Amino acid sequence: FVFFFQAEDGIRDSVASRGLGDVYKRQVVSTQSTWGLLTLGKKMVLMNVLSNCLKAIVNAERAGKRQVLLRPVNKIVIKFLRIMQKKKYVGEFEIVDDRRGKKIVLDLLGRLNKCGVYSPRFDIKIKEMDGMMDYVLPSRQIGFIVLTTTYGIMDHEEALKKKTGGKILGFFYQITKAPTNQLTSFQQKLPIHKNCLLYTSP
Repeated sequence: FVFFFQAEDGIRDSVASRGLGDVYKRQVVSTQSTWGLLTLGKKMVLMNVLSNCLKAIVNAERAGKRQVLLRPVNKIVIKFLRIMQKKKYVGEFEIVDDRRGKKIVLDLLGRLNKCGVYSPRFDIKIKEMDGMMDYVLPSRQIGFIVLTTTYGIMDHEEALKKKTGGKILGFFYQITKAPTNQLTSFQQKLPIHKNCLLYTSP
């Protein structure tokens, strides 16, 4: 006689069963599919490295810290920070290799209000650059968009000079409160609500 046993997960065994544990022991797990899931998870972690680093920088700036530790990091993070350093939004940084993965100690200047990644990373043509700046940045005179192009990773100003497009990686900008002595006579006469601010480019 052949007995059929209905397991909890809906798998029916076609041979004589000796109990529920025996059913699960005979089930074959595909090592190939398991490895695929692990590989997919690794790629997802690597894609979030830049996002996590930029979030850590923003949180440290809001907390008023002078330094922030970024870990883990990759080449994209390093190139992104060099662009921010070139524009004087962040200070010097040191790359430390502790044999468990590189980390960065970054000096903050208190000039950064917001930075982050842009997802999805779709292609931007030269004629679409102005529209993307209006969409991502508070103003065309405030902040920068970082792109990955055929010439490497650069900000939108350099991409326009080289007349090339690319994929958008992220953005960063600073918004400062305008001192009263820098406002025009017309702006000074405007009735401003106590919660409203007038902003100027850094």
